[in-house]
Amino acid sequence: MGKPQTAERVSQRDASDNYVFQRSLLAYVYASERVSGRVLEVGTGSGYGVEVIAPKAEYFLTIDKHTPSVELVENHPNVEFRAMTVPPLVGIADESVDCVISFQVIEHIKQDGEFVREVHRVLKKGGKFIVSTPNRTMSLTRNPWHVREYTPEEFAALLEGTFESVEALGVEGNEKVWEYYEQNRKGVERITRFDPLDLQHRLPRWMLQIPYDLLNRLNRRRLLANNTALTTGITMADYSVVPIHPRCFDLLYIATKK
Repeated sequence: MGKPQTAERVSQRDASDNYVFQRSLLAYVYASERVSGRVLEVGTGSGYGVEVIAPKAEYFLTIDKHTPSVELVENHPNVEFRAMTVPPLVGIADESVDCVISFQVIEHIKQDGEFVREVHRVLKKGGKFIVSTPNRTMSLTRNPWHVREYTPEEFAALLEGTFESVEALGVEGNEKVWEYYEQNRKGVERITRFDPLDLQHRLPRWMLQIPYDLLNRLNRRRLLANNTALTTGITMADYSVVPIHPRCFDLLYIATKK
């Protein structure tokens, strides 16, 4: 089944997405070193994380509201895909999984508290929830595809409302990443100068989603054309997972069920 061609679904095949893709890939690689047993993923996306996580799991259930390519699951006999909109986590029993991962998804979920409680419900005691989301303090503009974004403190409070232990980490970038970020910031400023009434913060999300997506894609492709070596030269090694600080691009928290 085809998926929406939105910049919200990062592709490893589109060079203009490389800056975001490499950062997203790091979350999967980091998680792969910490998961085992029965693993649940909320948010399959384009599916590039399956090949990273599946070899580390006894059983890997990945869910999304959009169906991935058939080959993605067929190539891994321990992987099951289910189409699902969350919350709740329908058909997943209490204390039945060892680890839950969810990257760049929770900002799209209206009932974020219920979602976190559902994750806690399906985790075994001692199980871990590894979750990432954009750091609001680093956002260059409003993203109308997101229901909300979190500061580090807000995200910790959300998880600590349900989980007994929360480790606050983040994804930071090196000088190459910051050079791209600055070029991106300038591109966003060129676009938002045509919004003197600040409609991006005044209009409802649904009215802004398609224009935002088109302009976001246009800006990424312009960055690629004008800074090809920089855009394509960023690798996962240019990012690192560190204790959270305000200039991290993503929040990457690990919540443990005691």
